[in-house]
Amino acid sequence: MAPANQPTYDLELSLALELAREAGAVILDHYEGPLDIRQKAGADDREPVTQADTLANEIIVARLRQKFPDDGILAEESLDTAHRLDKSRVWMIDPLDGTNGFIDGNGDFAVQIGLAENGECVLGVVYLPLTGVLYRAVRSGGAWIERPDYAVEKARVSDHREISTMRLAASRSHRSPRMDKVVQILGLREEVRRGSVGIKVGLIVEQQCDLYIHLSPRTKQWDTCAPEIILREAGGCLTDLFGRALGYNKAEVQNRNGIVASNGVAHARIIESLQPLLAQFGRLPVA
Repeated sequence: MAPANQPTYDLELSLALELAREAGAVILDHYEGPLDIRQKAGADDREPVTQADTLANEIIVARLRQKFPDDGILAEESLDTAHRLDKSRVWMIDPLDGTNGFIDGNGDFAVQIGLAENGECVLGVVYLPLTGVLYRAVRSGGAWIERPDYAVEKARVSDHREISTMRLAASRSHRSPRMDKVVQILGLREEVRRGSVGIKVGLIVEQQCDLYIHLSPRTKQWDTCAPEIILREAGGCLTDLFGRALGYNKAEVQNRNGIVASNGVAHARIIESLQPLLAQFGRLPVA
């Protein structure tokens, strides 16, 4: 339960849950195709976008603007402006995290709605339309898992302490030789390959995995806002590759320093183990 002087975000959470499911239904309406697949304008890493991304984005953004007109919004499929930088509360929206999984039909996609306040994530909803699984959390309110036909379950990460015995949540795509070196150095022997940042963090929340490392600087604030608060409220930890907290509602939307998500128990040791490799890769922290 949140302290008496701390917001409970009841209205915000109620709307976020409603919008996640509504957007998810629209996404599923297009899952069997045909899909209008386009390349994002100005994208330098070949990011596709479909009509499902756009429609889900419109549903979420329009209702948030209506219900919370004083809040800022940073949404993947909306034009970003500096206007949000003047806001203390900003919604971080990824209407379809895992567009490649959606296009490929492998089920690895999610709706992600997060709320950041004064640069910190305070609310998060990650909804998997195909399975109906939903992860949710608000600051100091715990993390919860909702599944169709089951009682709501409080989420808690694993307590695995030995890094080499941890199971890695790995990207289904974007695998690089550098990531292979990370796996080797940490001595990891088991991994689960999935798409979507939210889904991989969900694996940690459900104790199916213990660790997720994303070396690339290309994840965005809307990729991590909702998953981070869910993971933290479940007892885990999410930082950049150098162990520093992520900041939200910055002009630079990319998480340039990568991300490490874990059950938190050995997070500091994982970060320490990564530093020699990062130096070998020529990776220095970006301010």
